[in-house]
Parts: sequence; structure tokens; C-alpha cells
Amino acid sequence: MQKELVKIAPAILAADFARLGEQVAEAEKAGADRIHVDVMDGRFVPNLSIGAPIVQSQRRVSRFPLETHLMISDSDSFFDEFVAARSDSFIVQWESNNNLHRTVHRIKEVGKRAGLASNPTTPAAVLEEILPDLDLALVMPVNPGFGHQLFIHSVLPKIHRVRQIIERMKLSCEVEVDGGIDEQTGTTAAEAGADVFIAGSSIFGNKAGVASTMG
Repeated sequence: MQKELVKIAPAILAADFARLGEQVAEAEKAGADRIHVDVMDGRFVPNLSIGAPIVQSQRRVSRFPLETHLMISDSDSFFDEFVAARSDSFIVQWESNNNLHRTVHRIKEVGKRAGLASNPTTPAAVLEEILPDLDLALVMPVNPGFGHQLFIHSVLPKIHRVRQIIERMKLSCEVEVDGGIDEQTGTTAAEAGADVFIAGSSIFGNKAGVASTMG
């Protein structure tokens, strides 16, 4: 990846929570564009993860945008508490949302950026009607719910199709990828049309430190 042409969103789920503030500060200093927060409910995905208090604590110490990915069965039920925690962006899952138009517009009505994530086998075509309302489209090249997964290369044509739809409709929507992102897979995804890259293990799991990965 050419660093000046892409945006990096470190995913704090992979961070050392005993040093979370310190590691987030390192990522911001190293050139992160935003901080990505994965929220899991143990129902839509098998695991549980962090909630609004973590977002709230990071908001007190970080000036960077906080992007919250709600990998949960009912994102509407938890929306208000993450707004109160001062998340800047919300990404909801296509597969778990009962009224996507209503949810996206609720996000926009409170002045937040709206994103939509889709799992690897969800067709790009389902995004077309909602794309004009989105600030970002997150294409998952892994199945959500676990870290340390390998990038599913069969998702690359889907990334390309999403980019083509955005360009055909003349939209400013970002194309984001999350899962299995490292230097090699990030370059491949960028060639397919992605411009925002969420990385957890490859940034926070590097023994040489966060800055050495992003530098």
C-alpha cells in the first residue's frame, strides 16, 4: 500500500488492554486516520467484546475519530449509549438489521457518519439502494467475530464491484476492509478498490511496537 493514498484504522480489539491508552496514542502518532472499535454481543457473532464505557474512556484521551462497528443482533437497542459515549461513526451489519433505512437515517440525524458492513458471501448488489445514504461501505474479507483470521481472497471481486457501483453513482462513499489485513493483503485490497484499512493483530500484535508496523 502507498501510505499517502490510504487510510488506516487500528482495531483496538487486538490491543493490550492493560496498555490501551498508550497503544492508541502510539497508533495516532504513527499516522492512524481513525480508531476502530469492534462491538460483539455473543449472538450475532459467537464472541463478546467491548462496550460503550471503552469508547467513553478513549474519547476522554483521544482527539481522533472513533468508529464503532456494531456486530450485534439489534444495533438500534444499543445506539443511544454509544452516541452518549461520543462515537463519531457507526457501522451496522446488513445481515442483522431489520430496517436498514431507518437505522442509517437515525445515525445521520444525530450528526454521525453512517457505515454498512457486509459479510464475505453477502452480494455487493444488496448495497446499491442504500449506498447513497452511506459515508462508508465495509466489505468483510473474513467472517466477523474473531481476530487473527486469514484474508478470504474470493472477496476481492466484491470489493471491486462495490467500488464500481460507487463510481457509477458518483458517490463519495469510502470502501473499507476489515479482517486479515497486513502489508500484502492490504495492497491487494487497495488494487481492488478499497481505501480504508482496518487492522488489529498486524498493528497491535507486532513485538517491535505499533509505530514500527505503521511507519
